[in-house]
Amino acid sequence: MYVSEWENGRRPISDRYAAILRNVLGTTDEELRGEARRPAAPTADGYDDLLGRIDSASSVSTSMVQAFNDQTELIRTMDRQMGAASLVDQMAGHLSALEEALKFAVLPSARRPVALALAGASTLAAWQAIDSGAVERAWRHYELAKSAARDAEAPMYLAHATGEQAYVLCDAGRPALAVELVRDARRTLGQAGSPRLRAWLFAAEAEFCAHAGMAGDSRRALDAATAAIPQGPEDRDPEMRSIFLNDAHLTRWRGNVLGLMGDGEAVTDLYDALEVMDPTFVRARAGLHTDLTQAHLARSEYDDAKKHLRQARLLASRTGSVRQRRRVDLLSEKL
Repeated sequence: MYVSEWENGRRPISDRYAAILRNVLGTTDEELRGEARRPAAPTADGYDDLLGRIDSASSVSTSMVQAFNDQTELIRTMDRQMGAASLVDQMAGHLSALEEALKFAVLPSARRPVALALAGASTLAAWQAIDSGAVERAWRHYELAKSAARDAEAPMYLAHATGEQAYVLCDAGRPALAVELVRDARRTLGQAGSPRLRAWLFAAEAEFCAHAGMAGDSRRALDAATAAIPQGPEDRDPEMRSIFLNDAHLTRWRGNVLGLMGDGEAVTDLYDALEVMDPTFVRARAGLHTDLTQAHLARSEYDDAKKHLRQARLLASRTGSVRQRRRVDLLSEKL
């Protein structure tokens, strides 16, 4: 009677019977419960399903990979304007589709393009998780991004994912370890990366050094970032679409780092960055107002600090940024 009810889905398989059936049928718990309507011994028919998935994965065309990348780009655009909170399910589905396509791709010619798309999407998903306060999910996404980058033989994507992963350590109160990780990413990349990515890694290192109280190292990393950044208004790295960095962005980053060290020059850099910031980068704008709050506090300019703190809180709430709200709350305690 139980077997009939299991087959027809009228009764779930209990843990007790599942343990017995797994031993009898040689299935995993997932396979058993997933096929609860047919708890029969596996047959050679399973090969048909496997080969079907492999054939489907091998037929992923260039246009399909482009569709995956277009979806990542759409989510990235929505994220910077609206924040990550409303995109969790959409991003989860996107990553699942990419992982499925990669899982059954056999030959390198089929795997590499999908793996590269997955590396980019996973890094974005990880940064969204950091912004949402889901740090364990962020860490796992970065590990997925690094694995996909290795599969794609893409050292730039590996270095970027590793450098961003260091932010999890820094936010968790381990800035010295973050410094070591981003330096390892930079050394491993060497001169193989684009100038914009190398500048990004130096700037991230400068930020972590500032948090770690390594002022001299921080300033040297800032100088290296300035020397590496390509000149001109273009901010998108043509070799790696997830990197946005030009002189204006680096000026804002420099202001943030100097503010962390209590340097009075931070205010000038941050106001310069505010004047030229792209208005669609809403979350970044929240961060910039938070940086200005911190810089004015370092100069005991409390009225200006309060003004920028109000703007930072408004924009952080608009995007649902847990990370920025945490910064705002910490600065509020000083006013």
